[in-house]
Amino acid sequence: MGSFGNLLLNENMKVFRRVRTWVMLAILVLISLLMPFLMKQGSGTSDVLYWQPAATTVQIVFFLNTIFCVVVAAESVAGEFTWGTIKLLLIRPWSRSKILASKYLTVVGFSILSTLLVIGMAMLSSYILFSHDVSVESGVLAGDAFTRWSYLYIDLFITLAIAFMVSSVFRSGALAIGLSLFIMFTQNIFSLIFNPDRYDWAKYVLFNNMDLSKYMDSPSGMSLMNGASEGMSLGFSLAVLAVYYVVFMVISWVVFNKRDVAG
Repeated sequence: MGSFGNLLLNENMKVFRRVRTWVMLAILVLISLLMPFLMKQGSGTSDVLYWQPAATTVQIVFFLNTIFCVVVAAESVAGEFTWGTIKLLLIRPWSRSKILASKYLTVVGFSILSTLLVIGMAMLSSYILFSHDVSVESGVLAGDAFTRWSYLYIDLFITLAIAFMVSSVFRSGALAIGLSLFIMFTQNIFSLIFNPDRYDWAKYVLFNNMDLSKYMDSPSGMSLMNGASEGMSLGFSLAVLAVYYVVFMVISWVVFNKRDVAG
């Protein structure tokens, strides 16, 4: 039996051997470094604590980061069918579950790497260009920034799960990317249409639980929905997202293991 570590390494090599992967990472780094500079030029001052431009930069660039991660997730399984390499994987001494697990862990690993790059570059550029005095306000802004970034990643994590499920079930990278982008663009619109304040059942809808920034003291200005609805809390939304996540993963594994993928 082959080692799962070797299988995981093989999947990572597939991702990072592509020029496209490095181009996407380079774009994220470049924009994350450039955004604070543009903010400084626009405001004409550097007296702002660097946590503020860093947080704004990450929130803006994260949309692009999510798109790039979705592209990787969408092609993780569907790409094997497109290139005809799925049969080569199946004749190796690994179960289908291990193959799918290695692909999923590779996707999650890429999303963590790209997210850390965006945050790291945004903080570095903002630290150089703006004020970095140590104060109580600085600590508050830092806590607010890391909380917001955590919520952004949870949103990304669920979106990746959707893209990975669609890729596994329908073997279509284009459909996985299209559906994920549709969810990203229409999330706030559906939250407005199916408002939990009007429909009690709507609080269980996926779209109404993905934007966790509404549970912060100062809701995100990037969101159309400000403040949590009655009967909803951070713990409630996390629980709902966890249920959806389990459902997405179960569907992915069951379909991939039962379907005649070699056909």
